[in-house]
Amino acid sequence: MNKIKFFVVALVALFSVSAAQAQKIGYISLDNVVALTPEVNSGKLDSLIERYQTDSLAPRYQYNVAEYQRKDSLYRDSLRTPAAQRNIIRGELEQLVYEIQNWQQLSQQAVQAKQQALLEPIYRRVVTALNAVAKENNYAYVLNKETLLVAPQGDDLLPLVAKKLGIKLPNAPATGAPAPRPGARN
Repeated sequence: MNKIKFFVVALVALFSVSAAQAQKIGYISLDNVVALTPEVNSGKLDSLIERYQTDSLAPRYQYNVAEYQRKDSLYRDSLRTPAAQRNIIRGELEQLVYEIQNWQQLSQQAVQAKQQALLEPIYRRVVTALNAVAKENNYAYVLNKETLLVAPQGDDLLPLVAKKLGIKLPNAPATGAPAPRPGARN
């Protein structure tokens, strides 16, 4: 009876080890895939951010400065402005001074928020493609490449996801061969 129990336990252990070995683990850098997308790679995203800075942020700064000057003159004109109104204007002036003094930081935060909003659908599309590739190729786990110190090249899912998205990967020089010098003739 003990031999049968031992045999059953050994058989279960053998199946669980083989099942654990069957799970595939891959890795990818989502940022690298996003950087290869046509929207990012072509500079379209950069031009949208620059246009946002020029068309939205610069006029907002100019408006704040002009509004500060207008309200400051109202505040200083104590004969025409009632005291209650002057207190309201003082609070508005403090807010405008804060925004003008911290404009660099506030505009940088606005640019980052705009960039995240523009990148969000691209990341969503990449993650959807990654999930499809992982399912098609039976990957149980996909890790972030940046967290790995050593990983086999064959488990990098970037080429598969790029293919799924229709992105052409740039040609990398063969390992061991020196990269061609710019301007050198073959």
